[in-house]
Amino acid sequence: MFSRTQLRALAVGVTTLLSLASLLWQKHERPGRGRLLHTHGREHVMLDAAHTLNRGAGLLAFSVAADSAMEHYRGDFQNRAMYTPLVTSVLSLVISGQGQQDPRAGNNPLRNAVYVGTIGTGLAGTAFHLYNIGKRPGRLSWSNLFYAAPVGAPSALVLSGVLGYFSERLRGETQDFIPRIFGLPVGQSVGLMAAAGLLGTALEAGLLHFRGAFQNPAMYIPVSAPPLAAGLLVATVAAGPAYGRLRWLSRLVLRFTAVMGLAGAGFHALGIARNHGGWRNWRQNLQAGPPLPAPPSFTGLAFAGLAAHTLLEDDRELAP
Repeated sequence: MFSRTQLRALAVGVTTLLSLASLLWQKHERPGRGRLLHTHGREHVMLDAAHTLNRGAGLLAFSVAADSAMEHYRGDFQNRAMYTPLVTSVLSLVISGQGQQDPRAGNNPLRNAVYVGTIGTGLAGTAFHLYNIGKRPGRLSWSNLFYAAPVGAPSALVLSGVLGYFSERLRGETQDFIPRIFGLPVGQSVGLMAAAGLLGTALEAGLLHFRGAFQNPAMYIPVSAPPLAAGLLVATVAAGPAYGRLRWLSRLVLRFTAVMGLAGAGFHALGIARNHGGWRNWRQNLQAGPPLPAPPSFTGLAFAGLAAHTLLEDDRELAP
């Protein structure tokens, strides 16, 4: 018989996998209650971008859910607050899967509430992790940055919430003028946010790969391709209507970054297999080896960058 703890873990795991499957399954629009977006024109552009952001938010939430489950389990959940990011990230993943399948326009209050809560949890987690580093001997030292609570991990939860929040804003923008988020045209706002997320995630990967002495040449890819994608995305935003070939190159590198994120999980799986006992000793090696769920964060942010391209093209068509 299963214990209560095992049954709860199984329920969370099944919910997580089903929600991830709904993100990756592209569903056609269907009739239903509420105001449906048309399958053509600006409304379809906004819906398509919102769905892409839902995917990005969900992938980031999945990465945080799996990573925090393993890392906080290793810490024996000594602080009850360590359950919060696990619960919040699973909720964000579930709600992102639901948003990916929703063809209706208009903000959803439940999704909005979950995404705002996700942002708040990520910010609080960052403060907790910084406090954890600051109270250790040596404080902001290389050793503490390597082995204390990772500063970048809660930031992925913030990014998941921000992507979801942006997706809800897009669903409510169907007018024939350029919508704005945080004072910027929506395409520029999403593009700059995705670029910042790519740079921050690459910095976190660089720190951990530096700890691993870059023993595999492939470890240089996550610290080079995402910053290149971020730079091209920022250049595309700055170039405005005259981005031309720059748009093509930026899309290409973003797609490569998306594939790299998924391939990175495979590389990390191989790294786990190289540890003593390999996958037969999975209970120990999942915690001691390279973090298996971390690389898909790049895929989620690359999706956000691709959504920004769609919105930038729409902004250009509406520009006087």
